Amino acid sequence: MNKPQVLVTGASGFIGRHLVPRLLDKNCDVIIFGRDIKKVKIFDWYKNVDFIPFDFHISQNSFKPKANTSLIHLAWQGLPNYDSLFHIEENLPKSYAFIKDLVRAGVSKVLVAGTCFEYGFQYGPISVKSNTIPQNSYAFAKDSLRRQLEFLKRDKKYTLQWARLFYMYGQGQNPNSILAQLDSAIDRGEPLFNMSGGEQLRDYLSVEQVADQISKIHLDKDDGIFNVCSGIPISIRKLVEDRIKERKSAIKINLGYYPYPDHEPMAFWGQK
Repeated sequence: MNKPQVLVTGASGFIGRHLVPRLLDKNCDVIIFGRDIKKVKIFDWYKNVDFIPFDFHISQNSFKPKANTSLIHLAWQGLPNYDSLFHIEENLPKSYAFIKDLVRAGVSKVLVAGTCFEYGFQYGPISVKSNTIPQNSYAFAKDSLRRQLEFLKRDKKYTLQWARLFYMYGQGQNPNSILAQLDSAIDRGEPLFNMSGGEQLRDYLSVEQVADQISKIHLDKDDGIFNVCSGIPISIRKLVEDRIKERKSAIKINLGYYPYPDHEPMAFWGQK
């Protein structure tokens, strides 16, 4: 029996580096599209994948997939600047053209990483049936891409999986994320960690759990929208306090030093 062929973009990113080994463990034939081979050569799994040098922001795809090939599209430039028009003017049209070309070439299943920000400033538990009300350029571009890809299904039948990511932490995370900043402060021996009031309720998963959910959705599920989440709200304050305990650190938290962010609601978490 032939291995399922899975194309992956963003393989060297925060999620991708953890997702690829899970796909390999599932006996998938993994092919990576990437701009810089040096970014993927550092991973142990590199020797077990095929790498195609390709930048879909610049070049048109010429790859010819085998029958029943699928795509996991994680690549997305310009983060964490959520308000940049780059998401609408560059990421959106380039991602759509790239996916459309692959679907028309024969890719039969596509999973795209969406974002919980598509739900906008809704409060409380959020299901996949909740309306999308994007409030920044990044969320608008993601939501628009999903809608375009839904229309593409009228032109060419394929399976579309839209995986809305909530919050995550772990190896490879953005150094400006709260737990990464906390770890850096602990490593430097800082006595105090400045943060907001910490009462925001969020939905957090380790990046390993995120990779597990994405691989299971892609390999085991059909067409649909999925929340990649824990389903359990946790306050930012408790998240920080738990990490301090885990690190056995004496650092103190300075609540209220920063204002609450204006690009997200005070409390929202995912429902499966």
